[in-house]
Amino acid sequence: MFAPADYPQVLVGLGSPDDAAVYRLDANTALFVTADFFTPIVDAPYDFGAIAAANALSDVYAMGGEPLLAINLVAFPRDLPEVLAEMLRGGAEKVGEAGVVLAGGHTIQDKEPKYGLAVIGLAHPDRLLTRAGARPGDALVLTKPVGTGVIVTASKGGLAEPIHLAGAVRWMTALSRTAGRVAVELGLRGATDVTGFGLLGHAWEMAEASGVGMCIRLRDVPLMDGAREYAGQALFPGGSYCNRDFYSPHVRFADDISEEEQMLLFDAQTSGGLLLAVPPDKLDELLDRFVAENQPGWIVGQVAAEPGIEVISE
Repeated sequence: MFAPADYPQVLVGLGSPDDAAVYRLDANTALFVTADFFTPIVDAPYDFGAIAAANALSDVYAMGGEPLLAINLVAFPRDLPEVLAEMLRGGAEKVGEAGVVLAGGHTIQDKEPKYGLAVIGLAHPDRLLTRAGARPGDALVLTKPVGTGVIVTASKGGLAEPIHLAGAVRWMTALSRTAGRVAVELGLRGATDVTGFGLLGHAWEMAEASGVGMCIRLRDVPLMDGAREYAGQALFPGGSYCNRDFYSPHVRFADDISEEEQMLLFDAQTSGGLLLAVPPDKLDELLDRFVAENQPGWIVGQVAAEPGIEVISE
């Protein structure tokens, strides 16, 4: 119905879906629009609100934009007003931390709580980060460790250590603002955020959009504390198994990589880190900037010319 050629001002979102839709306003300004919401993944309503807000804002950061304005998207049962208030407080304080204006929203009654944001941001149209921007030889840099899916699922079953859940919450509520800004300032072109499709799912989407392949080194992929332990108990959410079933035809694993290690790379993440494709001549500067600005970052692999995703252990 909406052919990309008929709407040249839509830079991203029709023929090339990405983390957010991007609309060119003029030669120097592009408008970002995104929306993201989901059901609670932790019991603490304040934490859930902050996680959902950070997750929605990440879509704009992942594409090189600066979010400006957000509105709440809420579905909630009417008999839990105190819980609703705490959830909204968590979201509002995270939005405020990002320097974004929270201007109202929309609420409906529902038996199961749901919360998130619609977010609008801006960037220069010639300085976007997209899934199609990776090139052979680029280093792959990940800005948060993996493991939220398996840790949260273990917590829901009463099997997770509180310290492990608290660590996962800290990562999920951490904004990707600094990582996105540094990537833009260094002129990077390829990025995505790692969320529900897991590291391998989002890596494949980036590789497919860019017409490249990727090699990921298992030993270099950072894991949250507790993730490997709960992976050994097969405490993955259903979405992680769906990711494996859907994306595994595109992935080649080394023979010495165990099933639980494979599943960690398919694990469905919430508010995960950015996966950046970094040209070799910019890698040292990016890592130095990350250290200077207290932004974590791990080199987890490299962009290759051969299609598909290869996972090696060393």
